[in-house]
Parts: sequence; structure tokens; C-alpha cells
Amino acid sequence: MSTPSARRPRSAGREAWRRGLYRFAQSRLSVLGLAIVSLLMLMALVGPWLAPYPEHLEGAVSTAARFQPPSAQHWFGTNEMGQDVFSLVMGGARVSVLAGLAVVLLGALAGTLVGGVAGFAGGWTDDLLMRLSDLKLTIPGLVLAMAVAAALGPGIFNMVVAISLSWWPGYARLVRGEVLARKEDLYVTAARAIGARPARLLLVHILPNVMTPVIVKMSLDMGFAILTVASLGFIGIGVKPPTPEWGSLLSVARSYMPDFWWTAIFPGLAIFLAVFGFNLLGDGLRDVFDPRSRR
Repeated sequence: MSTPSARRPRSAGREAWRRGLYRFAQSRLSVLGLAIVSLLMLMALVGPWLAPYPEHLEGAVSTAARFQPPSAQHWFGTNEMGQDVFSLVMGGARVSVLAGLAVVLLGALAGTLVGGVAGFAGGWTDDLLMRLSDLKLTIPGLVLAMAVAAALGPGIFNMVVAISLSWWPGYARLVRGEVLARKEDLYVTAARAIGARPARLLLVHILPNVMTPVIVKMSLDMGFAILTVASLGFIGIGVKPPTPEWGSLLSVARSYMPDFWWTAIFPGLAIFLAVFGFNLLGDGLRDVFDPRSRR
């Protein structure tokens, strides 16, 4: 039978979550961001099966339907090969959104481990890891991603690895600061007193309690990760054709502007909505986890 003292922290935690969700629901922009992100994730997961012309996602062409404007048959029109732009945008969501998600997850994982070790160990380990992070920050992330992607060759996996290598320092610096503030807390001191090893102190007691700002940063970074993926696709260092991707669709469509504007405007609008939606969602999550930062 649970005691009143054991039930009190649980009820306090549930109350904090209820208040956070209430603050989130009161922000129309945050709810709009959640709706946009949910739509994008749905497109990424099932878009290729819902596309009205799935054969166009595999490279099929229809030259008789070249450059048709938006209509009831082709909602976003057709491109220079007669392919349905709406189907290509839906299929491209899988590459752009899931690749951006993979970039953020890998960058957050590597940065959390590096920042956690640096903040917990201190001394020369902290100096070495932070100087490595500072060295990375002196190189523009897109330039480094372009160089690595060009060296590894085209492909989704290589593109994700290339961008992830430029994504971890921000998380490392964030987690290091949080670990420095938490490693002398009472619960860490108590765990150390009963003989917990350093690895257990870091992985079990400290890092789970510093993940809130990391989650908020991940939600804010998703839009920029998708934009970076699109940037590599735009310059030709991305996925191999005929796989559709928003950046590569824009790259091809720029040659036909402004006469056939629909071939570029709809992939560009998809990138804009992704960045916009994830930024709104990130602001909402920040309000939930940190009421002091309310807009």
C-alpha cells in the first residue's frame, strides 16, 4: 500500500504535466505547429502509398502530360517529364522529414554523450572535448556537410552522416552546462555515497534529468535539419534519382521559372511549412517545460 508521501510526488508530477499541456493548448500557434508536424509525419510514413500517381515516384514518365498547370486531375500540376508534382512532393516528404529526424537524433545522441562526459569528468577531458567542439564550430556546418557528402558519395545514408557530423557541438555545449549544474545536486551526492560508479551516476542519475532542454532543442532543430537536407539535394549532393526529395525537385524546377511556376512553388512551400511547423512546435514545448520562457 503506497503511503501519502509516495503519492504526493506523483500527483505533483501529474499536475505539472496538466498545467504544461494547458499552456500548450492555449497557444494557437503551438497547436498549429503540432498540426503541421503531424501532417508532415503522416506524409513521411504513408505518403508514397497515398500518392495518386505512385508510379511517378519510381521514375515513370508521361511526356504527353508535360507542364500541365494545377487542375482537378493534377493538384500541383506536372513537371517537365509529365510527372505529378503532388505525388512527388508527398513521396519527397519521406526522404526530407525522416532524414532530418535521423540527423537530429544522431546529432543529439553524439552531443549528449560528449557534453555529458565533458561536464562530469572535468579537467583535461573537459578541455579536450570542448576545444574539439570549438574547432568544429569554426567550420560552417553546410560547408562541412558538403565536403563529407561529396567524399562519401550520393545516398540517403551518406547525406545523414555528413550532416550529423556538423550537428553535435550545439548539443554538447548545452548538455555540458546542464551537467555542471546538476552533478553536485543532493541526489547525485547520495548516489555517490552509496557506491554508484561514475558511469551509473552519469547515465542513470544525471543525463535523464537534463533531457528537457535537449528535447526542446531537438524540436527547434528539426526544421533547420530538413532545410539542410534540402540544401544538399538542391546542389546535387543528396539522394540518387529517381527518388524524389524536396531540394532536388527545387533544383530541377528552377530552370523552368517563372513560366512553369508550380514545379518550384509547391516543393518550396513544403520546405517552408516544415521549418515553420517545427519552430512553432518547439516554442510550444519550451513553454510546457519552462513556464518562465512563456511568450
